[in-house]
Amino acid sequence: MDTQNNYQEHEIANNADIEYSKPSKSRFLFLLFFFGFFVFSWAGCYQLSKFNFKNNADIKVPESSLYTPKYK
Repeated sequence: MDTQNNYQEHEIANNADIEYSKPSKSRFLFLLFFFGFFVFSWAGCYQLSKFNFKNNADIKVPESSLYTPKYK
């Protein structure tokens, strides 16, 4: 009778609760981190490709600021 009371005290109330299972909690936190990192990286790459470098060959540069400056 005493062993039955001890068993009932340690019985898990909810098997889906991750706080009661360390492997399940570790797996959940790993997947949360992995997919969060993946989405963050993908969004950063998308923003870099969206706002890419635009050629500025048509901008007029003063001759005095060139690599070999030309003075009057």
